[in-house]
Amino acid sequence: QREKYEEFFKNFGLQLKFGIYNDFGANKEMLQELIMFYSSSEKKLVTIAEYISRMQEEQKYIYYACGESVARIDRLPQTELVKDKGFEILYLTEDVDEFALKVLQKYDEKEFKSVSSGDLGLESEEEKKSSEKQAEDYKEMFSFMQESLAGKVKGVRLSQRLKSHPVCLTSEGELSLEMEKVLNSLPTDKPVKADRVLEVNADHPIFAVVCQLYKEDKDKLKTYTDILYTQALLIEGIAIDDPVSFSNAVCNLMADKA
Repeated sequence: QREKYEEFFKNFGLQLKFGIYNDFGANKEMLQELIMFYSSSEKKLVTIAEYISRMQEEQKYIYYACGESVARIDRLPQTELVKDKGFEILYLTEDVDEFALKVLQKYDEKEFKSVSSGDLGLESEEEKKSSEKQAEDYKEMFSFMQESLAGKVKGVRLSQRLKSHPVCLTSEGELSLEMEKVLNSLPTDKPVKADRVLEVNADHPIFAVVCQLYKEDKDKLKTYTDILYTQALLIEGIAIDDPVSFSNAVCNLMADKA
């Protein structure tokens, strides 16, 4: 009775997910078969078992992405490479979703992997070596960009996940960007912060500009770096500290080009 269950899930799915998260996952094995998420490929709610049944032979992980809505998640730059590989993505739109998956850890021996995690597990060893060699060529420039952001990011690196977008934010460690947003929305005196990484797309036209500025105008590169970082924050739905400063910086660059 799939239609009736989906109607039930729309009303009580949130409670089922909380049931997985509560008591350190004591009831997760009983409840994991019942939870559902929107699927990027099926365009509807699916169970985790249904997702696994469609996994490609070479696929290592159950991929997921977080955001305020399905429409917003579907446009995230971080989803580009996973989609390009033809892999399905689960869209997590409720605050408890990622916490529940963290408690589950895996399903049928398949681990969950955020599209915003440091390593997507999609590169071959040969591709990794090639990426590392390419990144080495820009090591000094990225160090300069990281320093110019004054502690806002743990690192700046070449992105292997971006296809058409110039930048995105990813995270390292257990605390994700989405979990940071959820936890900081709660009443607390101690805000938390994920280890943010600014990823830059070497195939985007802006990258050539960044490289040129590193050679010719490092002060302007600082401005560009701050704008790129702020854009990445906005894509993630993270509030920026100084919207006026950001607006002025963009307008100044537009005036330079006029």
